[in-house]
Amino acid sequence: MAISVFLPFEYNPSESYPLLLFNDGQDFGALHMHEILNRMQAENRMTPVLVAGIHAGPERIFEYGTALMSDYAGRGNKAQATTDFVLQELLPYLNENYSVRLSEVTYAGFSLGGLMALDMAWNHSGIFSKAGVFSGALWWRQKALHEGYSDADRIMHAQIRNTALKPELKIWFQCGSLDEYDDRDNDGVIDSIQDTLECISELERKGFVWQKDVFYTEVELGEHNQKTWSAVLPEFLQWAFGKENR
Repeated sequence: MAISVFLPFEYNPSESYPLLLFNDGQDFGALHMHEILNRMQAENRMTPVLVAGIHAGPERIFEYGTALMSDYAGRGNKAQATTDFVLQELLPYLNENYSVRLSEVTYAGFSLGGLMALDMAWNHSGIFSKAGVFSGALWWRQKALHEGYSDADRIMHAQIRNTALKPELKIWFQCGSLDEYDDRDNDGVIDSIQDTLECISELERKGFVWQKDVFYTEVELGEHNQKTWSAVLPEFLQWAFGKENR
């Protein structure tokens, strides 16, 4: 897998820095990731951080997902291989070649990459302290809609529900009001927002506290694209690495 690495502003190898992993690193240009990071760090709005973007390949729909299982159509069947790559190859490589603190790692992603980041952080909270989920594909399910689907078939929701102990983790979610138009239960709330809010409800039932452990931003007229995610990226970075939050 290809990796894009952005060094902290005024990087000093003798210092150590928190680490931010992002899925879909191939989209960093469209997200204006480098410019936003440099501007916010230069303006002292966030602590310096090393960012590594994992590029998805042509089989992204299979590489990202939940390691526990693929969805009803077999998508995500390589998510365990991606998990192994991050844990066994990428993190040791970054630790060996850069001054990063592996005790302070945040994982984030967009859409299916957001689901993957949440799945990784949830199952490896001893490594990841925070997760960022932009328009997460939280609809990921074991059963198709026409095969008798119920909300209990959502894979990430069930995984949270079935976890015995609350992980030590902070999670930031974002959705846009125009993320999609599907509304499978015709309740007037688009599925992406419903799936996200109901995922947060599962977290709260596990003991996560609103605005302390779990955070949600809804972007009015926000769409499922890099333009919306780029616009809300500073808010996420401020949440994860803002100086007043240290």
